[in-house]
Amino acid sequence: MSSAATPPSALPRGATGFFRPEDGPVPETDRRAFRAALHAAARAAGGDVDDVEEQAYPRSFHSATIRSGSGEAVVLCHAHHPWIAFARERRDWYTEEFLAPPPWSDAFAHLGFTVLDRATLCLPLADVDTSALTPTERRAVRAYGITTLGGVLFNAWD
Repeated sequence: MSSAATPPSALPRGATGFFRPEDGPVPETDRRAFRAALHAAARAAGGDVDDVEEQAYPRSFHSATIRSGSGEAVVLCHAHHPWIAFARERRDWYTEEFLAPPPWSDAFAHLGFTVLDRATLCLPLADVDTSALTPTERRAVRAYGITTLGGVLFNAWD
């Protein structure tokens, strides 16, 4: 069974994927590490990796599909922080459309990623410490009417 973890107690700058160059650089999740974790997870699932799509503006995440005999899951990887989530289908943004981490999600944790569970991703944003976000990020959250943690992390704001 997988062990999902929660994100840091306060969301770090860049969590929204929305930033201005004058605010300074935000970290980037290692794409090669994500691909390695995808293949490790696919092996653990007895399946294959399909449709890897790297983050492109304005999306805040990379995505891929893992297909196995027990079905398929879309894997979401935050572009700036090593957070992993799962969904049933591909979208440009998510609010509450997350799945529970599959048993093979431990492969991501073993390679340094934090696997977020559905309950964490569906937390009301009012229950999350957003004080470290820049004013630009906070304005974007308000402007797009985002109300869940997952909506802040996995989005396509323009």
